[in-house]
Amino acid sequence: MDGISDVAVGVKRGSDELSMYNSPNSGMSSISDGASNGSDNKKPRVEEAPPSRVLHIRKLPNEASDTEVIALGLPFGKVTNILTLKGKNQAFLEMGTEEAAITMVNYYKTVNPHIRNVPIFIQYSNHKELKTDAGNQRTQAVLQAVSAVQSSGSPSSDVQEVLTAASSPVLRIIIDNMFYPVTLDVLQQIFSKFGTVMKIITFTKNNQFQALLQFSDPVTAQQAKLALDGQNIYNSCCTLRIDFSKLVNLNVKYNNDKSRDYTRPELPAGDGQPSLDPTIAAAFSKDSSSLLGKIPGALNPLSAAAAAAAAAGRVALAGQAGSSGVLLVSNLNEEMVTPQSLFTLFGVYGDVQRVKILYNKKDSSLIQMSDANQAQLAMSHLNGQKMYGKIIRVTLSKHQTVALPRDGLDDQGLTKDYANSPLHRFKKPGSKNFQNIFPPSATLHLSNIPQDVTEDDLRLLFSNAGGTVKAFKFFQDRKMALIQMSTVEEAIQALIDLHNYNMGGNQHLRVSFSKSTI
Repeated sequence: MDGISDVAVGVKRGSDELSMYNSPNSGMSSISDGASNGSDNKKPRVEEAPPSRVLHIRKLPNEASDTEVIALGLPFGKVTNILTLKGKNQAFLEMGTEEAAITMVNYYKTVNPHIRNVPIFIQYSNHKELKTDAGNQRTQAVLQAVSAVQSSGSPSSDVQEVLTAASSPVLRIIIDNMFYPVTLDVLQQIFSKFGTVMKIITFTKNNQFQALLQFSDPVTAQQAKLALDGQNIYNSCCTLRIDFSKLVNLNVKYNNDKSRDYTRPELPAGDGQPSLDPTIAAAFSKDSSSLLGKIPGALNPLSAAAAAAAAAGRVALAGQAGSSGVLLVSNLNEEMVTPQSLFTLFGVYGDVQRVKILYNKKDSSLIQMSDANQAQLAMSHLNGQKMYGKIIRVTLSKHQTVALPRDGLDDQGLTKDYANSPLHRFKKPGSKNFQNIFPPSATLHLSNIPQDVTEDDLRLLFSNAGGTVKAFKFFQDRKMALIQMSTVEEAIQALIDLHNYNMGGNQHLRVSFSKSTI
């Protein structure tokens, strides 16, 4: 341990630097403290150190391991040294080059770094190098382990002990920006490239798709986490966020599309949960070996989404019936529903082209999306939601298109063509809207708010839509806000009524579902 005291005390300005960093106001001016009370920006800030290949990391969780700290730097280049100060919840990480350190700091200015779901803070250190004791075997072993993992080699047995101590064989996986469905089988395909996947459990928590995945050993889990954390499954979306679970063993009761124990194929499918059709499963594994062979990196989103949907057993594979972009929506409230209300709600998940409320069955409607992927997305998010007091059912239609009424035929406004609508959210390739698609939730995200509109104005507007406003929060620039209704149904109603609402001065309010709560 001599080397640690050398660095903390013996390096010029070392102790000053640490006490300065440990003050509650310290931090890079561009990073706001996630745990602060919001008044942080009024306090004097510590001057930012010039670029250095040594980075100072603060606010680490107590249980953070060296391996997890090193993993922060791995995507940017070689990590050459680490010094952790356990009592202060801080660490110093030395990168191989100053360029790697600059890239890392710039990246984490835009993407908040987390370890074990705790936001941490990264900035340049005043140190130009770390003078730790080269004989510090544990640190050297961790660095050696990580370089072995990085070069796809297998860690040696003494290194494995270090890795094993730092981790569990169970990973907790969260999928951000889930524009396309991600299934248990997609996860199995991706993670099995690193070793034997024993068990997977998938679930939705806080409106986000999550999974627990158990490998045969912790070293494999560590390798998979280092390689895959932060990667996109499909282009620009479905980002993997991976942490170690506190669990060391998963208890799986059923083998179906929500959970799987690969060591016990005899388990029942459970309550009404379909086991995967073997033909779909076989078609999927054949198709996805090429699709998912490109991790790390991103995959072709369209064919991958079709494969993902097929794996879920929801859609037939392309070329078979059922792969159209037309949805059949039933159990609608026929007194209230209009083509416009369906256009607005389904338009959250894709660009609606045409809507037809059926003339002889006005509680049902056909909705034509831009493509089969958008139809799949809308179906998976809206089936079973409440609209105008009724639980709607959304399925794929056998129709390939929605026909317009013949010229001169009045169908009482039940069919509308929206092909040229200016309100389509996804017509711009690479639009940010692709990354902000979330399931219906009680909290709505508002944008395009005029400068003179107040919180009271918006609370009143949303209360008049027939709901109760539980909470409200402006973003810093006041052009955007979050508003929380008392139920998901109220939020759906408010979105239908108020998306594109004219706030005056030809500024139209934009409303979408949020993954956040207030």
